[in-house]
Amino acid sequence: MERVVLCMKWGTLYGPEYVNVLYNACRANLTGPFRFVCLTDDAAGLVADIEVFPIPEIGLAPDHWRGGAWPKISVFCEDLYGLKGRALFIDLDMVIWGELDPFFEYGTGLVAIDSAPWRYRDAPPQTMSSIFAFDLGKMGWLVDWLRADREHYISKYGIEQRYLHGEVPQIGYWPQDWIKSYKYHLRRPLLVDRLMGPAKPHPSLKVLCFHGKPRPIDLIHPPKGNWDRFPHYGRGQVPWMAEYWARYGGTV
Repeated sequence: MERVVLCMKWGTLYGPEYVNVLYNACRANLTGPFRFVCLTDDAAGLVADIEVFPIPEIGLAPDHWRGGAWPKISVFCEDLYGLKGRALFIDLDMVIWGELDPFFEYGTGLVAIDSAPWRYRDAPPQTMSSIFAFDLGKMGWLVDWLRADREHYISKYGIEQRYLHGEVPQIGYWPQDWIKSYKYHLRRPLLVDRLMGPAKPHPSLKVLCFHGKPRPIDLIHPPKGNWDRFPHYGRGQVPWMAEYWARYGGTV
């Protein structure tokens, strides 16, 4: 089965370097052939080996592009530029720390992150779409439903990952030791974070998930003062994050 890595970039929050670093990190951590596809409204600055297509039009209003990540639902189009096989969608603010082949081999149907254990022990699953796998062209009904009753679903769910959680009948979840959260697993406790920088990911980790603030670039090109969300605290460049960025072609 053909393997496709998908990412998506729109607006100005994430520049082309995010896409290029992600591509290089995937290339270093996947064995065998795969296609790397970026769906975007602006392909300027992307390296030549990245396949580029426009983000499919699925009937969203301008507000839906600014909040809720609803354009991501377009990857489920019944015909996504003729792409076939198993797809692995990766958000641009994910850090590829280890092998990715298992993500193409694990489970069937839609497989995503269960973020509930990051915060609550023994909580029911909570779907997070920062990295998910699916079979291309097999879930077009998600796009059809959204097109047909857009305001209902957007009002009901607010963000696209809740739409997936609420409407996809069976979702598989990645093993918890494959993916960790910067916020919940590497950030130091309050007050300690003023004395020590974030912990370095364990070598066994496959993917490090950034979600919200801070973003990876804050740890690489830190602004003056606190780059974390108060009352948490982060200051200065984080060496392991800068080394990752440089290793995969980013500017530090």
